[in-house]
Amino acid sequence: MDYLSDDTICALATAPGGAMSIIRVSGRHAIPIADALFAPAAGHRLRDSRSHTAHYGHLYDHSGHPIDDVVATVMRAPHSYTGDDTVEISCHGSRYIIRLILQALIEGGCRQALPGEFTQRAFLNGKLDLSQAEAVADLISATNSGTHKMALSQLRGNFSNELSHLREELLRLTSLMELELDFSDHEDLEFADRGELLQIAQSTERRISQLEQSFATGNALRQGIAVAIVGKTNVGKSTLLNRLLHDDKAIVSDIHGTTRDVIEDTTQIHGITFRFIDTAGLRATTDTVEQMGIERTYKKLDEATIVLWLTDTPPTPEEAQEMAKRSEGKKLIAIVNKSDLSATTYYPTSAFPHHEGKEPVPVLRISAKHDADLSQLEEALYQAAAIPEVTENDVIVTNVRHYDALVKAHTDINAVISGLESGLSGDLLSEDLRSAIEHLSAIVGGTITPDETLGNIFAHFCVGK
Repeated sequence: MDYLSDDTICALATAPGGAMSIIRVSGRHAIPIADALFAPAAGHRLRDSRSHTAHYGHLYDHSGHPIDDVVATVMRAPHSYTGDDTVEISCHGSRYIIRLILQALIEGGCRQALPGEFTQRAFLNGKLDLSQAEAVADLISATNSGTHKMALSQLRGNFSNELSHLREELLRLTSLMELELDFSDHEDLEFADRGELLQIAQSTERRISQLEQSFATGNALRQGIAVAIVGKTNVGKSTLLNRLLHDDKAIVSDIHGTTRDVIEDTTQIHGITFRFIDTAGLRATTDTVEQMGIERTYKKLDEATIVLWLTDTPPTPEEAQEMAKRSEGKKLIAIVNKSDLSATTYYPTSAFPHHEGKEPVPVLRISAKHDADLSQLEEALYQAAAIPEVTENDVIVTNVRHYDALVKAHTDINAVISGLESGLSGDLLSEDLRSAIEHLSAIVGGTITPDETLGNIFAHFCVGK
């Protein structure tokens, strides 16, 4: 992707298949290129129109053949999404019509836009910073209430404003350090003492740490909470998966060992995406393929945030302790299934050792086959996820690139704090401060950002954005 390109670009800006579509044209020659194809039903031609005005008319190809009746909206630089002159053509959603319009625009001097090129130009023209540009893609791909609110917050600049404040604090520290170095031989001049500098550094460190820690919540909302369904063969794991997904995703059979590979799918509970993983049944077997499935079960259990241990009979103390050990650091929910078959079946919670300071393992009784008490399980899952309520004003880190930059900035500011506490010289402290500022600035693109980084970011956008 050529980031210095001055081409006029065009692309379909709406999803194909609808009754109406919008084709976006942006660049220095956008208005004259579109105007050459457009005949207004009344009023001014596009080249004579004011910014942010919509015009109904007829669109023709360069041979004078009619294509469609359209509405063309003119947006003049810098007051457009990209910051360049822009025309958006609203036409009927026929794929044939769309192809004819794009072909006519390209023959008139446009180039087909690359993925993310409109948003890339908005960034390069200063309409968005880099974190806001990334939020555009997140907003388009939002799958639940949480991801929608996080993307909206980032797009509105809440994260950028937070980073700007942190950067200003670090710049203030840097300035004080450099003043101390420049005038250290003037005893009559007084600067902020090391105690005040330490307080500023510690305050900045706490906020960076909070942003860094918010990534766990942001990543969970974005990727979905991983839930592994584990247990012996034929206890109803696949049936439970199907009920939770409200779809017959997994094969259900009375034959032991039916599930031999991992099956994954997602659903939403109270606006949060859960990623359920049905695994091979745990049992001793000589079947090589089934054994491979069991090995994958343990691997997926390690990756999960929540573990649903499904049984249809009370476990032995040894089994309970083994599962508690394998679920260390995760939320474990014990479930006895097939409650419709025996009213006397019980599940001894005492089978799980209650370690001091640890919450007791929740134990539920359900009938996956008959949908009995599944709402209780869904509520338990929601509580186990422990995802805080997200609003449009919350600043939550969702992007791995942002998280990595925050981790590096955190390391730098910790070095500054250690240096202040140990009386390190100002010139050495300034190096760490400048490094922290650079890492925070890289998130919003405040420093020179390598073309490779920009390419990786915008290549994941859809064409038309």
